[in-house]
Amino acid sequence: MITASVNPRHLGPRTWQQELAEAITSPEELAAALGLSPGLLAGAHAAGDRFPLRVPRGFVARMRHGDPNDPLLRQVLPVAEELRDSADYVDDPVGEHGALRAPGLLQKYRGRALLITTPTCAVHCRYCFRREFPYAEQGGDAPRWSEALAEIAADDSLEEVILSGGDPLSLSNARLGSLTRALAAIPHVRRIRVHTRQPVVLPSRVDAGLLQWLRAGVLPVIVVLHVNHPNELDEQLVDACGRLRATGTILLNQSVLLAGVNDDAEVLARLSRRLFEAGVLPYYLHALDPVRGAAHFAVDDERARALAGQLAARLPGYLVPRLVREVPGAPAKVALGGRF
Repeated sequence: MITASVNPRHLGPRTWQQELAEAITSPEELAAALGLSPGLLAGAHAAGDRFPLRVPRGFVARMRHGDPNDPLLRQVLPVAEELRDSADYVDDPVGEHGALRAPGLLQKYRGRALLITTPTCAVHCRYCFRREFPYAEQGGDAPRWSEALAEIAADDSLEEVILSGGDPLSLSNARLGSLTRALAAIPHVRRIRVHTRQPVVLPSRVDAGLLQWLRAGVLPVIVVLHVNHPNELDEQLVDACGRLRATGTILLNQSVLLAGVNDDAEVLARLSRRLFEAGVLPYYLHALDPVRGAAHFAVDDERARALAGQLAARLPGYLVPRLVREVPGAPAKVALGGRF
């Protein structure tokens, strides 16, 4: 049965590479696995033609059976609303095309630069601000890394390099090691930040090789996870966070405020509590980047500020993420509500 195939308890030990290769890419298979109405399929196919469906089976196993409004499902299921284009929703919502310094290397803020390491992600989030990014021109590979690394080495104002993608943890441990050793050889680079959703949707990615890479400590590493809803924090993810923390790695989380997913103060409070229990500190709550196809996820600024205030009234300050928006050309992320 398809429902059994999405349950990790029935799969036995699997490598993360196997789980990645076996991700669900068919709307029919996803609908059958969750007992969803076939009426969703036409919209899923139409939107999926623009940005394909991709979701690991273990993440599907955390979704509520038969519920088309499940908050995890809403993040990954293509829907017809994505085809309603708006002039305010564009292919480059945060101005990355104008921030390129070398193939795959972007700099928007002083002292740090971002390296697009790979176009590959384990999951295709429907609100992804890079869903139309020109990876074929800018995606990471060894020759392009060389050009980006040379650019980083030539600018001693760069203290931090952010590994992004796609998802940098789609790279093998060997390639991660090679890249970070090259960065560590640049005297002015002091730390590496890894932005990843891979351990969230694919906890098996936190394998012995990844932990050894973190323990090697060629440079301090900060791992920024991307968890949007407390239901994402299952036993496997909490265990993976514990193993990451045991290496001495700092774990932060950034979420995106999404209508129908987490635009509720109690949901956000439960998320912060669950993250802290897993050893992850809430960091940012991002306003939606206005990428084409994601307008149905938008939460207006007035409501976002109200939610931030309600969250601050429920939690100690260290559990309240900063409500921010990324604005093209701004010298830093723009605070919408700050810490109340």
